[in-house]
Amino acid sequence: MIGFGQAGGKIVDKFVEYDQRHGSGIVRAAVAVNSAKADLMGLEHIPQDQRVLIGQSRVKGHGVGADNELGAEIAEEDIDEVQGAVDSIPVHEVDAFLVISGLGGGTGSGGAPVLAKHLKRIYTEPVYGIGVLPGGDEGGIYTLNAARSFQTFVREVDNLMVFDNDSWRKTGESVQGGYDEINEEIVTRFGVLFGAGEIEQGGEVAESVVDSSEIINTLAGGGVSTVGYASETVEEKSSSGGLLSRITGGGEDEQIDTAHTTNRITSLVRKAALGRLTLPCEIEGTERALLVMAGPPEHLNRKGIERGRKWIEEQTGSMEVRGGDYPIRNSGKVASVILLSGITNVPRIKELQQVAIEAQENIDDIRQESDQNLENLVNDDEDELESLF
Repeated sequence: MIGFGQAGGKIVDKFVEYDQRHGSGIVRAAVAVNSAKADLMGLEHIPQDQRVLIGQSRVKGHGVGADNELGAEIAEEDIDEVQGAVDSIPVHEVDAFLVISGLGGGTGSGGAPVLAKHLKRIYTEPVYGIGVLPGGDEGGIYTLNAARSFQTFVREVDNLMVFDNDSWRKTGESVQGGYDEINEEIVTRFGVLFGAGEIEQGGEVAESVVDSSEIINTLAGGGVSTVGYASETVEEKSSSGGLLSRITGGGEDEQIDTAHTTNRITSLVRKAALGRLTLPCEIEGTERALLVMAGPPEHLNRKGIERGRKWIEEQTGSMEVRGGDYPIRNSGKVASVILLSGITNVPRIKELQQVAIEAQENIDDIRQESDQNLENLVNDDEDELESLF
């Protein structure tokens, strides 16, 4: 995982912390790249030697100030610095590269597509992106940056998974508090998705295994992806049943429990697909999908997952819907994660582009007006003064 810019670095930092907390083995290696020294220093879990400061000759460690063209330029100039950090990673043990960035700022917005292009040129492993769209209240320049970066990033990666801040910021929430919560949501969703199939030796074995090849096949074909998530707290199975259940091996209660488990799974699948997606969209017409059910093994069953998978097929119209389970003992909850890949009906992107076009026109008008105003201020009315040179 490579976090590019402030938002990207913070998200990767949180992924590393999630990995340590859950022992999920998702992050084979983590790198943070930034043009602002303070942002790199603020990270807590990414090793110091995997934090790369770029653009020192141009911006002296102070960032690019939301100028994503400058962000792209310094990424191009200092790509060898980033490659140096990647060189220390045993790439033969990596399933894919994941470049994570906020799309509204400067460094990540401009630099992430540059890095993705570079990695794809050198390595055979897939290169994916997670792009975070700014909220509508963050201002026109950030919307313009995001629209341009999105258009570029999606063409340079094998698939771009998008998270829309606008759908997640709560009214009246502080900016910092809002971002912390948003980052937690990003890591929870993608953590369960990427964690599937990363079971360590001696761990639970899934009934219907989801591994990295399922994720790679779902993301193959490119385009834009969104992720849905729903979870429910469950009671842990008690170690000793009653006398009757021990004699009969569960009998009727076991069957009722299976029916209940199946119903819970199908309900969670619907909630995940029809609830808040990382990027809101119409799910009909989705090209490929992957369903992962995670939780204590006794609360997962093949019948429920198969039913959920078929329901996703009906809703999306896709014939390429994969599904499986990810058993996590003592997790205390059952979660459904749905990856929808190759989505095309996304009103938010069209709206973002429209706002960005208007912002660009406004910026051009303001610049022209500013030049005219400066001319009026500097020149004397009678044009009697002469400039020095």
